[in-house]
Amino acid sequence: MIRDILLGQKRELDAQKGQLYIKRESEIKSLQKNIIKVVTGPRRAGKSFFIMNSMKDNFGYANFDDEYLTQEINYDEIVAAIDNIYSNPKLFFFDEIQNLPRWELFVNRLQRQGRNIILTGSNSNLLSSELATHLTGRHLETVIYPLSFREIVGDATDQTAAEIKGKFEKYLRDGGYPEPFVKNIDIGGYLKTLFESTLYKDAIKRYKIRKPRELEAVADFLISNTATQVSYNQIARSLGVKSVETIKKYCRILEESMLFFSIKKFSYKIKEQEIEARKIYCIDNGLIKAKAFSLTQNIGKLYENITAIELKRREYSAGTKIFYWKNPQTNEEVDFVVKKENRITDIIQVCCSLQNKKTEEREIRALLNASKELKCTNLILLNSSEEKSERKEWFGTKGNITYRPLWKWLLGIG
Repeated sequence: MIRDILLGQKRELDAQKGQLYIKRESEIKSLQKNIIKVVTGPRRAGKSFFIMNSMKDNFGYANFDDEYLTQEINYDEIVAAIDNIYSNPKLFFFDEIQNLPRWELFVNRLQRQGRNIILTGSNSNLLSSELATHLTGRHLETVIYPLSFREIVGDATDQTAAEIKGKFEKYLRDGGYPEPFVKNIDIGGYLKTLFESTLYKDAIKRYKIRKPRELEAVADFLISNTATQVSYNQIARSLGVKSVETIKKYCRILEESMLFFSIKKFSYKIKEQEIEARKIYCIDNGLIKAKAFSLTQNIGKLYENITAIELKRREYSAGTKIFYWKNPQTNEEVDFVVKKENRITDIIQVCCSLQNKKTEEREIRALLNASKELKCTNLILLNSSEEKSERKEWFGTKGNITYRPLWKWLLGIG
C-alpha cells in the first residue's frame, strides 16, 4: 500500500519537473552534508519546486500531505519503499513533514543512521518547538515565501520602466503565489480555496479546534484589518468571544499556519512590546484581494502590506527585526522601524499618494519625531512615484527624507 502511494507521488513529481520554474533568490546551504535541511514557508509558496530545482543528485521523495500515508504509518516500510523505488537514494526529501505523527523522532533516527535529509513544512511551529527540542544544533533553515517582486521581474536591465510598473500593479493586486503566476488559472478562486484549505489543514485539523467557526471568524477579522493595529481584547469584543485567551490562542495558531504575521510596537522595554497592540499583516496581497477588500478602496493598505512582507523576508537574510513606532502623546505613527542588533537602521513610512499636502506633512512630521527619539537619520518615505531627497524641519527637528517609489525599493534600485 505504502509503495503504491509513493509510486503515485513519484509519477506526479516527474510530471512537474518539466514545468516552468521561476528562480528563487534563496539557496539551501550544506545540501551535500549530513545535516538536516528544513525549508519552511506558507502552503503552496513553492517549497517543493525550490527544493527540486536545487538538487542535482538522485533523491527519494515522500509527501505527507496525504491522509492515506499518515494513517497507521510504518516508518521502516516508508524507508524501504523509498530505497526500492529510487534505488537507494543519497538524499531523502520529505514534504509537509509536520503531518506525520512523531515525525521528529523518525527524522532524528534517520539522521543518526547517516541519512541525508531535507524537509518541508507549512507551520512555523515546526522549528520553534519540535526541531528546537529534538534536533538542536543539527538542522539548517531556509524560509520560502510567495514570490518576491525581484523574483517576478527577474533581470530588470532589459525591461522598460513602464513594463516593470505594469508588473508591479499586478503584483500589488494578485500577490506572488507561484502557481497562478505560471499557469492560466482563476487566481481569485485559487487563492480563496488556498486560504480556506490552509485554515482547515494547518489550523483547525492540526490543532483539533473544537469551535472552528470561531477561528474562521478570527481569520476573517484579521484579513479584513490588514495593516491595522489590533489587540486581543478588540478582536474578542468585535466577535463576541468571551475568552481573550482563546483569541490569543487562535491568533498564535493563524501565525504558525503562516497566513499572517504581526509586528510589535517598538519600545526599549520588552514588557511594553508584549502588552501593546500589534499590527497584523497577511503573508500575500493576493489573499487579501481574494478574501477581504477591493484594490481601489484600500490601495494604501496594500502598499503597506507588501512592504511588510518584503521586510519580513529580509529579516531572515539580513538578520534584522521590524517594529512599528507610535507616540502615545501625539498619536503619531511610523509604519516600520528596522533594527539590527542594538541599532535602528531604517525608519520607513508608506504612503501611496502624496498629492494631499496635509497627508505628506503628517507623514514627514512622524518620521522626524521618530528620528529624534530613536536616533536614526535614515528616513524613507515609500510612495507611488516620487523620487527625491529633501531636507525637512518640524519645530526645530530636522532630517533628510528619501522619497522612493515602492516598486524601485522592492527591486533594490537606486
